[in-house]
Amino acid sequence: MGSQEQPCYTLIQGPSDTEQPSEMQLKQDLENSDIVGKIGALKKVIQLILNGERLPGILMTVIRFVMPVEDHTVKKLLLVFWEIVPKTTSDGKLLQEMILVCDAYRKDLSHPNEFIRGSTLRFLCKLKEPELLEPLMPTIRLCLEHRHSYVRRNAVLAIFTIYKNFDFLIPDAPELISNFLEGEQDMSCKRNAFMMLIHADQERALTYLSTCIDQVNSFGDILQLVIVELIYKVCHANPSERARFIRCIYNLLNSSSPAVRYEAAGTLVTLSSAPTAIKAAANCYIELIVKESDNNVKLIVLDRLVALKDSPQQEKILQELAMDVLRILSTPDLEVRKKTLNLALELVTLRTVTEMVEVMKKEVGKTHNTVEHEDTGKYRQLLVRALHTISIKFPEVAASVIPILMDFLSDNNELAATDVLVFVREAIQRFQSLRPQIIERLLSALPTICSVTVHCHTLWILGEYASTTGEVLGVVSAVRLSLGDLPIVEDEMRKAAGEGNTEEQQQEGDKTTHTQSQQQKVTADGTYATQSVFSTTLSTHKADDSPPLRKYLLEGNFYLGAVIANTLVKLAFRYISLDSELSVQNKLCGEVMLVISSIIHLGKSGLPNKAMTDDDFDRMMLCLQVVSESNASLSTIFTEQCRTALSHMLAAKAEEEEAQRRDKRGGTAAKVVEHVDDHIAFTHLTRGGDPASSDDMFDVSMSVAVSGGKKEGVDLSTSKLSKVTQLTGFSDPVYAEAYVHINQYDIVLDVLVVNQTSDTLQNCTLELAPLGDLKLVEKPQPVVLAPKDFCNIKANVKVASTENGFVFGNIVYDVKGSTSDRNVVILNDIHVDIMDYIVPATCTDLEFRKMWSEFEWENKVTVNTHMTGLKEYLDYLCRSTNMRCLTPEKALGGSGDYMAANLYAHSIFGEDALANLSIEKPLDSPGAPVTGHIRIRAKSQGMAISLGDRVNKVQKATIKSAGA
Repeated sequence: MGSQEQPCYTLIQGPSDTEQPSEMQLKQDLENSDIVGKIGALKKVIQLILNGERLPGILMTVIRFVMPVEDHTVKKLLLVFWEIVPKTTSDGKLLQEMILVCDAYRKDLSHPNEFIRGSTLRFLCKLKEPELLEPLMPTIRLCLEHRHSYVRRNAVLAIFTIYKNFDFLIPDAPELISNFLEGEQDMSCKRNAFMMLIHADQERALTYLSTCIDQVNSFGDILQLVIVELIYKVCHANPSERARFIRCIYNLLNSSSPAVRYEAAGTLVTLSSAPTAIKAAANCYIELIVKESDNNVKLIVLDRLVALKDSPQQEKILQELAMDVLRILSTPDLEVRKKTLNLALELVTLRTVTEMVEVMKKEVGKTHNTVEHEDTGKYRQLLVRALHTISIKFPEVAASVIPILMDFLSDNNELAATDVLVFVREAIQRFQSLRPQIIERLLSALPTICSVTVHCHTLWILGEYASTTGEVLGVVSAVRLSLGDLPIVEDEMRKAAGEGNTEEQQQEGDKTTHTQSQQQKVTADGTYATQSVFSTTLSTHKADDSPPLRKYLLEGNFYLGAVIANTLVKLAFRYISLDSELSVQNKLCGEVMLVISSIIHLGKSGLPNKAMTDDDFDRMMLCLQVVSESNASLSTIFTEQCRTALSHMLAAKAEEEEAQRRDKRGGTAAKVVEHVDDHIAFTHLTRGGDPASSDDMFDVSMSVAVSGGKKEGVDLSTSKLSKVTQLTGFSDPVYAEAYVHINQYDIVLDVLVVNQTSDTLQNCTLELAPLGDLKLVEKPQPVVLAPKDFCNIKANVKVASTENGFVFGNIVYDVKGSTSDRNVVILNDIHVDIMDYIVPATCTDLEFRKMWSEFEWENKVTVNTHMTGLKEYLDYLCRSTNMRCLTPEKALGGSGDYMAANLYAHSIFGEDALANLSIEKPLDSPGAPVTGHIRIRAKSQGMAISLGDRVNKVQKATIKSAGA
């Protein structure tokens, strides 16, 4: 590297595999009168200079034969050439030839074409030699009076840059620009001039703003944005100026530009905490979200609204705008709707809850009557959960919500119907006054339900909460009706044998068909064939002909049979406690036993599509035995302890949600809490250091955005060093190590290459070959390494999916003066870890089970560790794999010899990863390590395998640490 770093602003990528022309050939092409040839030669000269080539003899050729050309393309290329060409000698003095170039600049600044003038003025902003700029200052001043706004605009930029770098060249620049600003009409010129005054002479900028503060609304948006920035800086540094300019910010909230309104609202919130200011800013944000079409903009502005709500004082003001927030639900994007509903639920109060429920009812109706779309069902789920939360928070609206949600029980979307039943289960437990209404609604909806899961949940609720004799008999009757004629096997055999006549028809004396176990059929060739009833399949009957519960049983869903048996046993015990007449009790118990035995008979008959499992059979036989014995202790278990368990579960869930809210609020409060030994910051005495009082928040936010922010409690140097991978050995002629920086979809490999030899290495090239779903964006350019020299080579790799990846490579180079073949140094592979793309996430149990059944790739990993604690191993696994445990903390507490837990994570590419942990400790040796297995499921094979490899890796780490 030279002692002086040459400034360079323009980067041009050229082909590296083409043959480099000689300096003599370039001179001939430049001296040629052909314009196209001159353009091609000038481009090659620029690329050679950018690549570090020295062309000392080319400068005069360009001055003599290229500068006089009036072609616009040549003029543009010349600006790039003069920008990058060395302008000084080795001792720092200006080249004599640059005097001629300076004269050419002056002529271009007086050129009649406004494009050439403006381009030259923009070029002058990049010059760092005051000797070149000094003769041009009078001409630059004259450009401020040019008729075209393009020239005037760039003249202001040139004066601003020159004044900032070399203020002695134009000491009166602020006064000159201030006078220019007063007479200028073009908005882009006024914006550049005002921007210069903000940075060069803020008092003059404030003086100008004071003279035209009433006309700000008529300015263009680019000037309005600069005015907002100035007001923010001035009011932040000098709070006494707020009263002078805050009215201007209020007026800019009504600007025609969305960008100006957004910046004005953000500035207003930082300058004033008055309720009117917060309300005006929030209303501005809401209007922006509703009217803006870009979903990304909606999400950004919505985040600003959520940030406003985090302050306790501002939350009370936003609660008045809860109904306005619901206007955002008109947006079709699901993510925007989800954030809006979450915000509305946190802002709802007793005064607005009724209106909010009415709005959500209308939204629910819209989803029910429209054509089913991919996001319609998900939006319906969000609405159901929102109404669920509101009803639990404000019980007085539950009665009006339940009838609307009951209509979704017959919906084809199983998830929405299940969410409704989760709400109904909690409502019927908490609100005793609503139980008769809910039972009636469930009984009326039972025949229309389309899902076996929804049927199971509905039957459980009916069996648990039917508390009068009328309700009990109604539920039993509904179950009998949904099962059809009993016994089921005999009825199905009659249908299969062709006996379609009912008993009523037989009593009326119609012609009957004799019961036959065999039928004669005529085949296509005229011969007779015999068909047995036992060999007749049920496929000859339409599935819709069967009652709903029977249809599920014939398909082999005998878990439903166990639910029916459990429900009927509860109803039988409750009926016995309500009615003391023995004959009536025996009649109901006999009916219950008939239903259960009929289902068991069906399961053992072979008629269903799937065989009955042993678990379902044992459960139904147990229910049959319990009904036949009918003692008090069993009655208590079925009628009381089930409901007690539900109460405990709901209480634990409410406690967990309250703890999460408390932690969230506690985390927010922890950021603003002041400790006993904290310093006291006096605004009038403090000039810097405290971002909340004196620093420029624009600069602070930009710094945080660029750097990503510093996480508390993290040693950045240590974390960066931990990502350095050694690629070669210390004894290799070329030493290399790589720092792997991962930023979402991009991986930047910053490779340090050190020449450890005493030779000059030419064409030293880093060759990389990614393996997996990785793609190398561009091939690194070759470099020249002097003896004992080093350099950094950067390579960008794109990532397309969540799986482990490897980058293989080598370094090839030529030794100067050697005639041998190219030398190669093989590099160690660079491992791209899956953990950089996985983040913990949450989902409901139903969503977890649904994904578990849908995901086709499974990886089963055996637990191999020296850890002896079940909870200890679970916590270690969650920390090491970035997965979140979905099993509640209450379920994991206590002591036991086994544990089962569900884990869930989400990748930045939208992929889900599920894991089920099943571990245990041997009963005979409590100090032995835990054993078991982890089942990992994912939609893609790569993610399942990569996550399994990660689990094996962290398990080996525990074994090594235990061995050490």
